[in-house]
Amino acid sequence: MYRRRAHYYVNQGYFRKASLFKNGFFIFCGANLVAVALQLFLVKNYVIDGGIVGLSIMLSHIVHVDVGALLLLLNIPFLIVGYFCFGSRFLILSLYASSVLAGGTYILAPFEEMTNNPILVILFGGLILGIGVGLIIRFGACLDGTEVLAILFSERSPLTIGQCIMLFNFIIFTSSIFLFGVREAAYSLATFFVAYKTIDSIIMKE
Repeated sequence: MYRRRAHYYVNQGYFRKASLFKNGFFIFCGANLVAVALQLFLVKNYVIDGGIVGLSIMLSHIVHVDVGALLLLLNIPFLIVGYFCFGSRFLILSLYASSVLAGGTYILAPFEEMTNNPILVILFGGLILGIGVGLIIRFGACLDGTEVLAILFSERSPLTIGQCIMLFNFIIFTSSIFLFGVREAAYSLATFFVAYKTIDSIIMKE
């Protein structure tokens, strides 16, 4: 059943029926929510983001290359796959979402984190992140190359989009133990458990 839902929302469904303005508005809101989650809850508390962003952060520490350059480079193959699978509209909206996120994180960078309490970071950071990513996927775009893989895997397996994202992030966070420590990796995993449940609830909402 969920494979049918994923096909509906991503390939033929909801975002194609909605106007471009409506898609753009909700993607804008979603990308800014992700920026809030990252800059005001997660990154400054050493809770890394998942997917290509998390991988870029780790590679940046290893090869000493700018995170933004790595993020762009690593995302290109996934966006190309997304273009051939989901069309030019998907590519344009995904680039738009990435641009909004970049602007949001730049604006919020000087602000201090909202809290240092691990429980609040996990709950509020994961919830806000999940709502943001869920809105972006629901309205026809993605912020991260692993989301493209998650959408494709969800259509061909019993796993939901959120579960696929959680699986990819589990691998990344396990690897991050060697760079950032066990505690930070554990906080990241807990945060994304909250996030992926939220993602699924947003995507599956009628």
